[in-house]
Amino acid sequence: MSVIINRTVTSVALALACVAGACTPLKSHQGYIIDADLVNSVQPGVDNRASVLQVLGKPSFTSQFNQGDWYYIARDTRNFAYNNPKVKAQTTLRISFNAAGTVTAIGKGGVEQVASISPSRKTTPTLGRTRGFFEDLFGNIGTVGAIGGQSGQGGDRAEP
Repeated sequence: MSVIINRTVTSVALALACVAGACTPLKSHQGYIIDADLVNSVQPGVDNRASVLQVLGKPSFTSQFNQGDWYYIARDTRNFAYNNPKVKAQTTLRISFNAAGTVTAIGKGGVEQVASISPSRKTTPTLGRTRGFFEDLFGNIGTVGAIGGQSGQGGDRAEP
């Protein structure tokens, strides 16, 4: 009898461990891995683009409007099962350069810079008529090759 109870307890414990394991959050890191010592070694007025590239590596992206800013972004996310990941921590390191390529400023930002948008609708409003699923599916039946249709031939019809 005690063998059956021990097996039952073991089976229940194993099942609970599997269920608890499914609820464990999935953690991930995306982007640049920031080393504080390397970031602190970059000095405004002293370093240039080449030295920053050598110390910190290639930036995550560069500024599109003024070619003087480099951005290094690191993001930690977490999600449960099939849910969308949620940002838990983000560090944005911005290094600004002047026209000569010398570092002018170093700025850091956090998760407060993450923008959360929610679109108002799932469809984009367009001009014209609204077609349903079946009209899209069966709408071209009989129009291919028809006289006056848009078959692309154009020259197979006699002119009066």
